[in-house]
Amino acid sequence: MTLLLLLGGFVLLVGGGEALVRGAASLGRTVGLSSLIIGLTVVSSATSAPELAVSTGAALSGSPGLALGNVVGSNIVNILFVLGLTAIFGALVVKVQLIKVDIPIMIGFSVIALLMALDGNVSTLEGAVLLGLIVAYLAVTVVLARRQTGREQAAPSPEETLDVDRAVGGGAVKLTKGLRTTKRRSILVDLVLLAVGIALLVVGAQMLVSAASTIALSLGVSDLIIGLTIVAIGTSLPELATSVIAALRGERDMAVGNLVGSNIFNIGAVLGLTAIISPLGVEVASAAVNFDLPVMIATALVLLPLAFTSQAIGRLEGLVLVALYSAYVVYLVLYAAGHAALQPFSSAMLWFVLPITGLWITALVGYEVGVLRTRRAARTAQPADSADPGTPEPGRPGPGRTGAP
Repeated sequence: MTLLLLLGGFVLLVGGGEALVRGAASLGRTVGLSSLIIGLTVVSSATSAPELAVSTGAALSGSPGLALGNVVGSNIVNILFVLGLTAIFGALVVKVQLIKVDIPIMIGFSVIALLMALDGNVSTLEGAVLLGLIVAYLAVTVVLARRQTGREQAAPSPEETLDVDRAVGGGAVKLTKGLRTTKRRSILVDLVLLAVGIALLVVGAQMLVSAASTIALSLGVSDLIIGLTIVAIGTSLPELATSVIAALRGERDMAVGNLVGSNIFNIGAVLGLTAIISPLGVEVASAAVNFDLPVMIATALVLLPLAFTSQAIGRLEGLVLVALYSAYVVYLVLYAAGHAALQPFSSAMLWFVLPITGLWITALVGYEVGVLRTRRAARTAQPADSADPGTPEPGRPGPGRTGAP
């Protein structure tokens, strides 16, 4: 039965991710929002539904370690594992808005979560603050995106025939082309696809988490470790399925926007609502304050320089992210088991792997800054050269000359 749950959950995740990406991509084009904005808002909140269900259920059932571990672990999984694995399938495009606005906001939410957890509890009031911040973020993001779209192009007529092939493509055209004759009907079809995709993702993730949690509990693993690893990976599978499918479909900005928006949504909405619903708020273990929450902040900080370099995340960077997540999971397993290899492993990570990774990222950023300065200098010098009539280009006669000897 456990194997059937795992297999069935995987199938539902793939189908749900396909429906969600198609519906979201088409909806964005229909209403005049970019794939990035759709990924930051609609897709990210939809793919965070499993985290919300698991965290609130865990808090109400008296397992606060699982609730917090799920949020923190999911955010770490999203950046290191999901984003890394998605980048391995092909370089991911990172828009300037993500670098200047959304990734810094994700880092800010992560820092706020750590500050709220320092006293060992995220209270109901603090949960309300987090929820208010996420509502404000979503509202401002959508409003600004609509204004920018309105400036760039006029909105299409409500009854205008849509370019269905460009919007959804593939076999979905044959199934829905007859329904997508107008903007209103196309929006309805997109909403149905979104609803079906969300339902399949939630059910599939729940099946996988249930099977994995049963195995982990039989091995005597703690709630926090289960939340940080098995449940976090299980509830992040919708993000993985959605991001990989979006990348394969060419929606590479949606893939990155989905993960950044999901991390913001996990802290603001999932942790916020869980703290509000739970009678005593969300308890925070000292291990989470001392290690896991700082790791979550560190992964958010790592994404900023990686995204800055060439405004893309390539395959090599993806491999490094996946390797770092593998090392993180190994540490958690060794820590939970109290294994003798924990100390040498920690020393190797602290004094060798992490410094080398930091130097590599610093070198990438330094190289990119040098390239940008060179390009800026070239753009600045080019008008000056063209404005100087006394300096002819090599091989060409100067002003007033015929070129004759």
